[in-house]
Amino acid sequence: MPTTSQTSPRRATLGKRTADIASMFDGVAAGYDLTNTVMTAGLDASWRRAVVETCDPQPGQLVLDLAAGTGVSSVELAATGATVVPCDLSVGMVQVGRQRHPDLAFTAADAMALPFADDTFDAVTILFGLRNIADTVGALREIRRVTKPRGRLVVAEFSTPTPWLVRTVYHRVVLPMLPVVARMAASNGVAYDYLAESIRAWPDQLRLAELMVEAGWNVVEWQNLSRGIVALHRARA
Repeated sequence: MPTTSQTSPRRATLGKRTADIASMFDGVAAGYDLTNTVMTAGLDASWRRAVVETCDPQPGQLVLDLAAGTGVSSVELAATGATVVPCDLSVGMVQVGRQRHPDLAFTAADAMALPFADDTFDAVTILFGLRNIADTVGALREIRRVTKPRGRLVVAEFSTPTPWLVRTVYHRVVLPMLPVVARMAASNGVAYDYLAESIRAWPDQLRLAELMVEAGWNVVEWQNLSRGIVALHRARA
């Protein structure tokens, strides 16, 4: 039987069918973290640090790390003393994560139907995963269901660069280069075609904040990272 890294991923589209998204990430799981670091020129590490600082998990608190992939972000959250539950749609990602971080309780699950009781988590983080769910508001409502009253949500997602020049270069040069860089990093360039498409189609900072409010979140705020290439949204249940 072929391993996860040998399977041929489907080509996900902006329709974001759950099976296609899962298959795509199954196919890139083994090299995913290295590809991310290469494509972002190492900025991914600073974005993760910003999430941890914004979430501010305390020892003994329970944190759900959604779209956790292989658990790189989960490890950094757990270093604060919190108990972290990494959760991802991709079984392949979860398998790799369990191999690399056997001390973490990985769960494979769909963010639209989380296998957790109401009011379970003190905080929820989702790094670069909300964009891959077809029903953004539905997912945000489901995340709110499993979050304790006054619990925290932190969303890191690619967004709309604010300076005109940065925005122009980003859309005309950087995004078209992503599949090329992915192939150079021995990953799946077709999967990163979808990445560029989904970034272009994703709501800007204000619109995402409005969607969070629509889903029932309170005290919604955001800050731009890397000139708005990434936006960090935070809210309270």
